[in-house]
Amino acid sequence: QVQLVESGGGLVQAGVSLRLSCAASGRTFSSYAMAWFRQAPGKEREFVAAISRSGSSTYYADSVKGRFTISRDNAKNTVYLQMNSLKPEDTAVYYCASKLYGLGYRREDYDYWGQGTQVTVSS
Repeated sequence: QVQLVESGGGLVQAGVSLRLSCAASGRTFSSYAMAWFRQAPGKEREFVAAISRSGSSTYYADSVKGRFTISRDNAKNTVYLQMNSLKPEDTAVYYCASKLYGLGYRREDYDYWGQGTQVTVSS
């Protein structure tokens, strides 16, 4: 069982940066690929970024490529999402998710989810 707790969300203006964190419980964090998803009001939850168990491989949605960076610190059982040049369309609840072994980009690939953190970007 893995428990995930997100933090770092907030209300910001367009153009600024924000960093989300996701702290995971358990001693096998390095066995899990990690990802961030987001869900805007009235929309489906969508993939944002994923990172491999070692951190050597990453994958991004086209909408955030070049602006967002996913990283992880296996010694701290934490995954991060650095979000730069934020836009109003980035407004959503951001969720951290984990799955054993390989990367995935579909919601159904992931087994464990956090409760989410709200990010609101004003224009």
